Amino acid sequence: MDLDRRDIKLLRLLQEDCRRSNAELAEAVGMSASALWRRVRALEEAGVIERYGAVVDPGEMGLGFEAIVHVHLTRHDPDRIVEFIRAVEASAEVQECYATTGQADYHLRVLCRDLEAYNRFLEGFLFRLPAVNSAQTNVVLRTIKRNRPVTR
Repeated sequence: MDLDRRDIKLLRLLQEDCRRSNAELAEAVGMSASALWRRVRALEEAGVIERYGAVVDPGEMGLGFEAIVHVHLTRHDPDRIVEFIRAVEASAEVQECYATTGQADYHLRVLCRDLEAYNRFLEGFLFRLPAVNSAQTNVVLRTIKRNRPVTR
């Protein structure tokens, strides 16, 4: 989908606050309310807008332990990789998962209540997955930048 300057502005506004009214968005973008509504629908149908949601502070939810986990696989057996991915997708603790280049095969962003809960996650979940050889943990001390709007 080709995005014009109005689309880019609309997407920025929606990412900042998706609860803005259709009329408010239309005025900000310089379109009629009906034209804006059709444009938003087109962006949703094209997959540009994946979903809407609230940004929640993990600490306020009692999740004070955050880590980036670098996962090394035992081998790259396709069946084991699929099993690993499905397990990670189903895990409440894993907030994000990236397959990357470099030394580690996957990078996970994990949220837990505390260090004890994280240890249970490692021993009771991650290290029980057949594909996992090892994991290196980097504890997040402070978040500098998170959940920023996608722009171009």
